[in-house]
Amino acid sequence: MRQRWLSRSLNFIGWRPDSTSHQEKLLSAVGAILSLMLVYWITHLGIAGDGALWVTGSMGASAVLVFAIPHGTLSQPWSVVGGQVISASFGVACVLWLPAVPWVAALAVGGSIMLMMYARCLHPPGGATAMIVVLGGPAVEQAGFNFVLYPILLDALVIVATAIVFNSLFDWRRYPLALARAEPGKLTGIAPEDFHHALREMNSYVDIQFDDLLKLVELANSHAKSKRVAEEDLKVGGFYSNGMPGSNWSVREVVQIVARRPGRPGRVRYRTIQGLGEGGTGISRLSEFVRWARYAVEQDDTGWHRLRDSEPSPD
Repeated sequence: MRQRWLSRSLNFIGWRPDSTSHQEKLLSAVGAILSLMLVYWITHLGIAGDGALWVTGSMGASAVLVFAIPHGTLSQPWSVVGGQVISASFGVACVLWLPAVPWVAALAVGGSIMLMMYARCLHPPGGATAMIVVLGGPAVEQAGFNFVLYPILLDALVIVATAIVFNSLFDWRRYPLALARAEPGKLTGIAPEDFHHALREMNSYVDIQFDDLLKLVELANSHAKSKRVAEEDLKVGGFYSNGMPGSNWSVREVVQIVARRPGRPGRVRYRTIQGLGEGGTGISRLSEFVRWARYAVEQDDTGWHRLRDSEPSPD
């Protein structure tokens, strides 16, 4: 009960399992360090004092996206450069054309969000840049729109250029994503047009490139073709998933197995550990349980995973 409550609490606050390796985490950190060292040096060539630190802080947020999530929509070159430049331009316009009142900073952020979304370059650090410009003081006001070119545009280009060079050293770190398109023709069952329709129906910003979405489903479909559980595979204390999508997914633990007897089918007593019907118990025929169970699973800190003996066998 306590573990289930903790799991629901973590899910409610947005905590999710982490699938990245230690190597990936280290590379993300190293790439960000290198890019921000360049940004810090370039920014301080023309801006002194706290103003330079503020701008560097905004670019630090961009570095997080570009090096930690290089495949994300919000991390792509147009999102970084376009988002930073548009936000900075709108912030400068607010400084020059509106009175110096407290709500101008909020207006700069809100306006930047709308402009970035229309320009298809939504980049969260852009909101920070817009606020920094408004709160930047006399240095920004004196520079006017030149502040957009230097340091904002130049710093954004430095981060993107560093990301392109750094990520090119590693085959699995694709940046920009267009350098590694998904192979056509491998996705079966669902056409790309179906995904376009689904995304439009969601009417929500999804931070994943369309080709990555197709590749993700392709890999999931391939993984879903694994050998199903047979009656002889069932074990007392084993966990089994029905492999269903969304709210129909569930995991059951086998509590007892009553073998087949002459004239009577075998029986399985189980309890539902997670998902649909969580906390419930039941009894079913052995054949019915096998039809329900798609594969055996085990749980670790990142969630439920198939056991190795449930992986697809070579054809």
